[in-house]
Amino acid sequence: MPNNIQLYHYGNKVVSRALVPKDKKHWSVTWKDYSPVAVNVDFENKLWADPQISDSNFKPAWNQLDGKVDRRSHTGKYLLDNNGYPLNPTGRTGINLRGVLGRWGPNHAADPIVTRWKKDANKAQMFHPISKLPILQFIAILRSDVNEWAIPGGMVDAGEQVSATLKREFCEESLNMLEMSPDQRKALQQQLKSFFNEENGKPIYSGYVEDPRNTDNAWMETVAVEFHDQNDIFDKITLNAGDDAKGVRWVDIDRTLNLYANHLKFIEMTVNIRNGHW
Repeated sequence: MPNNIQLYHYGNKVVSRALVPKDKKHWSVTWKDYSPVAVNVDFENKLWADPQISDSNFKPAWNQLDGKVDRRSHTGKYLLDNNGYPLNPTGRTGINLRGVLGRWGPNHAADPIVTRWKKDANKAQMFHPISKLPILQFIAILRSDVNEWAIPGGMVDAGEQVSATLKREFCEESLNMLEMSPDQRKALQQQLKSFFNEENGKPIYSGYVEDPRNTDNAWMETVAVEFHDQNDIFDKITLNAGDDAKGVRWVDIDRTLNLYANHLKFIEMTVNIRNGHW
C-alpha cells in the first residue's frame, strides 16, 4: 500500500483513505495529485436527508437559512468548489462527497451535558484524594454504532430549535422515552420541565466537531450545553438506554476518560468552568 494511503474504518466499511499532510490541509494550497476516496450513501429521498447535488431539483441556499434547513456554519462562511460542492472549513480530509452524513455542508447536532457533584451514601460531596477538588459526574451513553461512550446528543431536525433538540435527544437516548406510554412521557416532561430550560443551561461550545464521519463536503457541527442537577432531580429518575444507545450511566470525570470524537474536549471545558477535579 502506498505511503500516502491508509485503511480507515468509515461507517460500516473499510476504505482506502488519502493521508493529508498538514502543509496541504488547507484548500488554498494547490495539490494536483490529491485523490480522496469517494463515499456517498444514498438515503433514497429520506425527508431528513439532502438529495444528491446532481439532482436538478436540488437548489440549496448555501451559507443561509434554507427554508427550515440551517445551512449556516458556526465557523463562518464556507467555500464551494467549481462543481458547487461545499468545502469543509478545516480543509481536506482524504474522503469526499457526503459520506454517511445526511446533509451536504454543515450537519448540525446538539449535545446536552447533564452533570452533578458526586456524593457519598450520606449525600456529602466527594473530593478527589490527590487534587482535593470535588468530583463532577456526567451522564454518558454507549453508542451502538461505534461502541464508544459519548455525550447523549443527536441531530437537530429541520425547523427545530436547538433547545428542543437538547432535551429530546437526552430523553430518547438516556431515558428511553420513545418506548414510554403517553402518560409516562407526560410525567417525565413535567419532571424535567424546569431542568432543561434556557436559564439552567450553560453554553459550553458551539462549532466544528472532529467527527470520524466528516468528509471534504459534509461535516459535523454542534452546540454543547451543560445542565447541572443541583436539586438531585435524577435521584428520582431511572436511566434507561434507548434509541441509538445501548448503555447509559453516570461517569466520574477525569482526564483519563476515553470518549467518542472530541467529546472529551467538551467535558474538560465543563469541569474547568465548575472547578472540579480533572
